[in-house]
Amino acid sequence: MISKLTIEAIELLKNLIETESFSGNEDKTALLIQAWFEQNEIPLQRDNNNIWALNKHFDATKPTILLNSHHDTVKPNKGYSKNPFQAEVIDGKLFGLGSNDAGGCLVSLIATFTYFYDFKDLKYNLIILASAEEENSGDRGIRSVIPQIPKIDFAIVGEPTLMHLAIAEKGLLVLDCYAHGMAGHAAHGLGDNSIYKAMEAIKWIENFKFPKTSATLGEVKMTVTQINAGNQHNVIPAVCHFVVDIRVIDQYSNLEVLEIVKQNLNIEVKARSLNLNASSISKQHAIVQAGMEIGREIYGSPTLSDQSNLTCPSLKLGPGDSHRSHTADEFINIDEVEEGIKLYVDLLMRVICEDLKQINK
Repeated sequence: MISKLTIEAIELLKNLIETESFSGNEDKTALLIQAWFEQNEIPLQRDNNNIWALNKHFDATKPTILLNSHHDTVKPNKGYSKNPFQAEVIDGKLFGLGSNDAGGCLVSLIATFTYFYDFKDLKYNLIILASAEEENSGDRGIRSVIPQIPKIDFAIVGEPTLMHLAIAEKGLLVLDCYAHGMAGHAAHGLGDNSIYKAMEAIKWIENFKFPKTSATLGEVKMTVTQINAGNQHNVIPAVCHFVVDIRVIDQYSNLEVLEIVKQNLNIEVKARSLNLNASSISKQHAIVQAGMEIGREIYGSPTLSDQSNLTCPSLKLGPGDSHRSHTADEFINIDEVEEGIKLYVDLLMRVICEDLKQINK
């Protein structure tokens, strides 16, 4: 059954690649995913472009595992030498936009869920969620679905990790900072230069070290990435605006980091969003221990995913390599998808099945 599902999953991935699915416009790929479940006689639910399903013998008295990955993509960059919407296999590599991020993960999780769908007497329920608007952190993505599905006890989020276990993920906090001064003529030296005030704040950002660190994620990282002030050479600017990108570790909430920054800067500070928090799962958790038993490494991930929208423990795990994401001529190796499905099944077997040798279907 796994071999058949793998062949069908790779075919689904090819179809997804050849169907445009930019964030917010994933309706056509949603139809492809919907067709998979319908063909496998699995009841599904859909909200906007999010599709989810529950295992056949779902039992509300049991804990529940969420299997999640996304089917939206970024727009292709100008460096592509191949057609980003053509699924082309060359020397075992499947090229195309979204192949690595995160199509390979998504179809592997869908195949894995389908494999376990009608198993009886599992220790955990399973929910599969193919989510939308991950790349743009949109309001019609996973955040809109979580209130509609049963309580989740932990989640496996499909992102390319070379099938190693990302047991922690940094959060993201973006700040708009405004240093206010007073306009004046540069020749007279009158006014209050907002750039100088911004420089003082930026110096603090450059040198400040948050006291807490993470064993898996290291330190909180703050970086000034944009700055803008003034429109004439002879006018002292009244306002200097700059942007700070903060990668938050699992020892702090985004709100806590924001408050620390505000307490130390004598300028206006506004957070664009507090939603994208850091996430983690204990090294002692059963799913992590099972992964380590089958030879998978553990690490902390600096990149953001839909984990940031979950409040339950979560693990990032999937076929493909994060370094290929959003690159020109994106690809995933066919054997990575094949291995991904086998490893997902093996991993879940060790956690959700009472007996690995005698599974009651």
